[in-house]
Amino acid sequence: MEQTVKHRCTTARVKFVDQAGNAIANKHVHFELKKHRFLFGCGAFDSIPLTNDISDEMLPFYDYKRTNDKEYYADRMRKWLDIFNYATLPFYWGDYEPTEGNPQYETRMNAADFMLEHNVTLKGHPLCWHTVCAPWLMEYDNKTILNKQLARIEREVTAFKGKIDKWDVVNEAVIMPVYDRYDNAITRICKEYGRVPLIKELFAAARAANPSATLLINDFNLSDDYRKLISDCLDAGVSIDAIGIQTHQHQGYKGMAWLDDVLKRFSVFGLPLHFTENTLVSGEIMPAHIVDLNDYVVDEWPSTPEGEQRQAKEWEEMYVRLFNEPLVEAITAWDFADGAWLKAPSGIIHEDGSIKPVYHTLKDYVHNKWHTSKTLVTDEDGYAEITGYRGSYEIKEDARKGSFVLDTDMKEQRITLK
Repeated sequence: MEQTVKHRCTTARVKFVDQAGNAIANKHVHFELKKHRFLFGCGAFDSIPLTNDISDEMLPFYDYKRTNDKEYYADRMRKWLDIFNYATLPFYWGDYEPTEGNPQYETRMNAADFMLEHNVTLKGHPLCWHTVCAPWLMEYDNKTILNKQLARIEREVTAFKGKIDKWDVVNEAVIMPVYDRYDNAITRICKEYGRVPLIKELFAAARAANPSATLLINDFNLSDDYRKLISDCLDAGVSIDAIGIQTHQHQGYKGMAWLDDVLKRFSVFGLPLHFTENTLVSGEIMPAHIVDLNDYVVDEWPSTPEGEQRQAKEWEEMYVRLFNEPLVEAITAWDFADGAWLKAPSGIIHEDGSIKPVYHTLKDYVHNKWHTSKTLVTDEDGYAEITGYRGSYEIKEDARKGSFVLDTDMKEQRITLK
């Protein structure tokens, strides 16, 4: 049963004609939403070993079971595609270019092409981050590091233009200049040049490479420090298109009051909000005393039946709240399967590919409750008025078909059915 969220919908008056231009009058026309404009996302790292022959040394990053079984990944991606329309692909510099001058271009392009064949919108993550940074950068002085970082942005954004047109340009800049877990090239240049000047150069390089791209700043630190950094960047002329918000809730669901506070804090800019990395676990909650989530090292972290019911309810509450917030344009679940980052039971499916309750919950909202499927009758002049969720539609009238995009501020549309 469709649950209409009005601000996600549009009404359009459509005239239907045949190939000769004659009005298709007094006929039943069926409208079916095929792809939401809203971005229902999930990490799609499994698309890489599915579409490439991954060497043993690359396997640990993508697959914690160390397998080259294509059917294992094909099964995961079939289930992935049954829910989501928006994929995050990894471009961590240290893994993408483990040795200087040898980027993993082909592996990402193969994965991107696979996802695009299935009508999925793509985002690359990230172009600049102090973690998983290319170790060979440490051989250079800071000016050279900066130049190589800017060249890396130009290379990736240009190479994937038209296929990946959304990018997390900078990741976790709040902590970047004071990060002290280990020495790295990006923290070095952030300390020397300052966060805002560095971010301005990073965004400028990405914008020059693809002027129409959607460029994000992204962070897990959702305090006023992040709000101030965004404000300072905007004051400096940084062309931020959307604000990325991470909510890795391994230590327990933070609830509606917390989420409302986050939305209030970052809505002040009037920019689109993308909830880029979201984690809710279906097993034991990580102890509260852990400061850096990476410090929680366990041999195994099992999912439990009661935890899975809890996870499904938490995801449902968060999904509904964010979908109802006008500025939110994207929600991305971070781990599709359990056992990935931190070995956490944080996936939408189990590690063996079996379905968890949260899978059914999200699928029901995306493809049932927030879905438009209507049959209307055209008038004597071939017109019908459709109100539905914004996105791409397939239209059928008997054996004839057509398509159109229902979007904001729609004027009268003329659709030819063939």
